[in-house]
Amino acid sequence: MHRSCSGILVALTSLLAITLASGKSSKVVMSWKNPGYLPASRPYRVLALGLSDKAEIRADFEDALAAELATTGLQTISGNTILLRPEGTQVNLEYLRTQIRENNIDVVVVSRLVKVDNDVTYVPGTPYIAPYPYYRTFYGYYGAVYPVVYSPGYLKEEKKVRIETNLYVIRSREGELGWTCITDTFNPSNLDKAINRLVKLVVKQMQSEGAL
Repeated sequence: MHRSCSGILVALTSLLAITLASGKSSKVVMSWKNPGYLPASRPYRVLALGLSDKAEIRADFEDALAAELATTGLQTISGNTILLRPEGTQVNLEYLRTQIRENNIDVVVVSRLVKVDNDVTYVPGTPYIAPYPYYRTFYGYYGAVYPVVYSPGYLKEEKKVRIETNLYVIRSREGELGWTCITDTFNPSNLDKAINRLVKLVVKQMQSEGAL
C-alpha cells in the first residue's frame, strides 16, 4: 500500500518536472533603442512585415503583428496587403520604396527568423524522501522510506526559435533603425498561438522602452 502511494508521488514529481521544463513560451533576449530616436506624433502609419519564404506563414504573422500594433492606437498596414510576393520570390527594392511612399508609411516594423535550435538533454533522476505524514507510524515510516523513492531520469527535447525584430523610421531614403530586439520562443507546438504570443511580447517591449 505504501509503495503504491510512493509510486504515485514519483509519477507526480516526474510530471511536475516535465511541466516545468516545457512551460516556457517566449522571452526577450536583448533589445536596444537608438538614443537619437523619438517616435513621431500620433497617429502615424506603421507597415508590419515578416521575412519568410512561406507566403501563408508570412501573411499570418504580418496580420497578427499589424493587429497587435493597432491596439496601441497606431494606423497599421499588413505587408501582404500592399506587397505582392509570390512564394519563393523576392521583392524588388524599388517596388518596395514605391509602395512605402504611396501608402504614406512612417515606420516599418520587420521580423525575421534568425535560427532554430533543436536540443535534446538528459534530465537525471532525483532521490527524495516521502512527505512527513508517513512518520506517524513505524510501519508507515518504514514502508515509505525504505527503499528511498527515486524519480527516473528522462530525455527532454526542446526547440528554440530565435526571431529578430527591427523598427525603422522612414525619414530618410534608406530608413533609420530606431529599435531592435531578439526573442526566443520555446517549443512552439501551435503556430498561431506562437505567433500571437510573440507579437504581444514584442509590442509590449516596444511600448515599455518608448519605441512606439
